[in-house]
Amino acid sequence: MSYKTIVVHLDNSQRAHPRLEIALRLAKQFDAHLTGAFAVFTPDPRSLYVMAGTAQYYATHEEMRAERRAALERLFHAELRRAGVAGEWVALDEPASLAIPRAGRCADLIVAGQDDPKDPESYVGDFFPENLILSSGRPVLLVPYASNERSTGARVLVAWDGSREATRAVHDALPFMRTAQRTTILSVNAAHESERARIPGADIATVIARHGVAVEIENIETGPGGSVGEVLLSQVADSGADLLVMGAYGHARWRELVMGGATRTILRSMTVPVLMSH
Repeated sequence: MSYKTIVVHLDNSQRAHPRLEIALRLAKQFDAHLTGAFAVFTPDPRSLYVMAGTAQYYATHEEMRAERRAALERLFHAELRRAGVAGEWVALDEPASLAIPRAGRCADLIVAGQDDPKDPESYVGDFFPENLILSSGRPVLLVPYASNERSTGARVLVAWDGSREATRAVHDALPFMRTAQRTTILSVNAAHESERARIPGADIATVIARHGVAVEIENIETGPGGSVGEVLLSQVADSGADLLVMGAYGHARWRELVMGGATRTILRSMTVPVLMSH
């Protein structure tokens, strides 16, 4: 398996261009076709009429967004030619929360961005990354808004807990691991997991090794009340990993949203690109 079709979500946010650069590098690396899927959040203009003077603001804002979209489309085609990558630009009129999962189902990999609370243009729908991961049926590579990484996938850290979601993520990430300089399987609190869920890291490492991947194994105990998500973030920093691979929402989504969980922690505080599968 390799990534032969990649879809990158583009919008009017400040991080759209860096996200495109990462997608272009991956398309070049895997000799993949790259689709730039442009989709944004567009409020119903009638909702603004309840406030005096907002209609003109809406019209002005739409003109600015149209100019940004045209500039990004020109940049996309220029970058494709420069990189020697086959691809296409697709402008989707539906809300991004509906359009991007649908477009991504015809891809091997989806590249999207982390929500940036400081950039209103990065908002394309409530819980957009979460819904994309849960509804697309494809691996999603989320790019953090605060990252300045120049490589993605040279040093891979795999969060392994033996779950169905982690298994999907491991196999979805094999194209990265085959070309990585280093791949580490990290099990957190393995001694406290139930026998039902626990598949030792050594077992999945053996499977990965048969694909020609050099794998290291590491086990960490957090202690009572420790946060798995925080441990993963710490290990990413300590190991110098430039890609985190993990299953998303191994527990019920409502439980993670209300009580917290590793997925929620990583989505909020990621520092490197994260490949998530469900």
